[in-house]
Amino acid sequence: MTFILVYSLAALAFLIVFNLLLKKRSSRNNTLKNRPKKTRKPAATEKDTALAKEETLQQNQTEELLPAAPSEEPKAQAPSKNNNYPDHLVTLLMVLILGAFVTILNQTLLNNALPKIMNSFNVTTNTAQWLSTAYMLVNGVVIPFSAFLIETISSRKLFIFAMSMFGIGTLIAGVAPTFSILLIGRMVQAVGAGIIMPLMTTLFMVLFPPEKRGSVMGIMGVAMIFAPAIGPTLSGYIVEYSTWRLLFWVVLPIALLDIILALIYFKDVGERSYPKLDVWGLIFSTIGLSSLLYGFSEAGNDGWTSTTVEVTIAIGVIFLIAFVVREFLTDHPLLNLRVFKFPIFTLASVINLIVTMSLFASMILLPVYLQNIRGFTPVESGLLLLPGAIIMGIMSPIAGALFDKVGARPLAIVGLLVMIFTTWEFGNLTLDDSLLYIGTLYTIRSFGISLVMMPIMTEALNSVPRELSAHATATFNTLRQIAGSLGTAILVTVMSTRTNVHREIANSVYTTNNMHFMQSLQEKIMHLMQSMGISAQEAQQTIIGQIVTYVSRHSAVQGINDAFIVATLVTILGLIVSIFLSRAKIPGIHKTYDASNESK
Repeated sequence: MTFILVYSLAALAFLIVFNLLLKKRSSRNNTLKNRPKKTRKPAATEKDTALAKEETLQQNQTEELLPAAPSEEPKAQAPSKNNNYPDHLVTLLMVLILGAFVTILNQTLLNNALPKIMNSFNVTTNTAQWLSTAYMLVNGVVIPFSAFLIETISSRKLFIFAMSMFGIGTLIAGVAPTFSILLIGRMVQAVGAGIIMPLMTTLFMVLFPPEKRGSVMGIMGVAMIFAPAIGPTLSGYIVEYSTWRLLFWVVLPIALLDIILALIYFKDVGERSYPKLDVWGLIFSTIGLSSLLYGFSEAGNDGWTSTTVEVTIAIGVIFLIAFVVREFLTDHPLLNLRVFKFPIFTLASVINLIVTMSLFASMILLPVYLQNIRGFTPVESGLLLLPGAIIMGIMSPIAGALFDKVGARPLAIVGLLVMIFTTWEFGNLTLDDSLLYIGTLYTIRSFGISLVMMPIMTEALNSVPRELSAHATATFNTLRQIAGSLGTAILVTVMSTRTNVHREIANSVYTTNNMHFMQSLQEKIMHLMQSMGISAQEAQQTIIGQIVTYVSRHSAVQGINDAFIVATLVTILGLIVSIFLSRAKIPGIHKTYDASNESK
């Protein structure tokens, strides 16, 4: 309990100090802004007029966050172009980012805890794996539905509801007396977590003009990238030195703190259109996505030829095709897939799919290499990868600021080149690579990832009109969910299949028909007999045991290397696509989107 209390107070202190610093900065900038300046007003162009209209809309969205001022003589004011934001808006952003951080962190916390949970409830590995599978399925179903919720429910009520669901699920999981109750708690958590990210991203697109979104989305990237990166380290430490239930008790106070701050500071923003619910679209997407994600999950365990995998993936594909057809035909789609008619959004979505699949290479394969093959504990492997997580947390806001200046294309090209080099190098791992080499390579790869993830997402969302922001956000996050599951299934399959191939090759070498091997074996047996004073039979058993262990470990490393090579090829494809990416136009210049025009 002392640890939880200190953890909560530290988070609260961070919020208070950060808010005070921003107030001080805002006050100083306001003083400078009030100094009289002589400026010459240039002739307005069509682009300037559109930008001014867009900024006026952004200003109207944030005005309600400010306290009411005494009425004075009306003064005409141009939209502000400085970097000052209202204090209430800054606090709102902090509330949103804290909520996103804790929900994303929660996704990776249980990875190292499954063995202890299995022992606590006496369940098998396949049963325990449902804690991750069920969370993923619920998350995948809720994210497409989030666009409808965002357009129907006020942002304040929806955020508090989502965080409350997440908090309730965390509480249920923390006190769960049985595995079934624990599973229910995880599913309730997933309902809230599935809403938070699309809601936060949509609000960012509403509250900030295009030329400032990169910096803000970069800050959001701290939650999206840094949280899952530190999750394994934190969970490994807790599981090794305490009970797995502490994983939920660490998360719960942060969730409660965020709910309290939301009740105090969260002012409703954004407009609601109250669309009609597309019931058939909801049914098709629920069945299709859940079947597809489950099929990909099982493919990593049972292989692609499993009957369960083939049937569930087939059902998923059929219902998703029906969902796509339905969404293009209805006037009130659950998820407006017409966002793909904007070329930049489509290209960025393809890069998003590819990078997410490649990202899972390091998230899945490196822990297997470090823990299962090299014999490190979860804490040791987590600490080895921690510098990479820190780099991603530091670089995400910097990449966002660079995006505002140069756009996503140059950042994506540089980042993908770095990812290609480092992923290829990971495809040449051995049993003797130093920890310094592995940690350095992972840190460099993390640097490349930070240049790609958030800039690509920001460019994609900048390219669609404001009225489609919620649908674009939900679509982008849904694709990321699918890519993560598909990437995991493919890489695990490649690793397992190629490991077996390399083992068979090695077994064909170490046979009695290989005279060179038999001669070397006899020499080793004689040397062991003389040095340890044991019998020939004992020496032979010892040597053969060492050979079997070596073949097993060496084959596993080669299987992991082959999976990294596949990830490298996928990343090269992403680099090729990124070359065709251009900078999104200012949404205010787009013609107002009208779904009725699609039928003309």
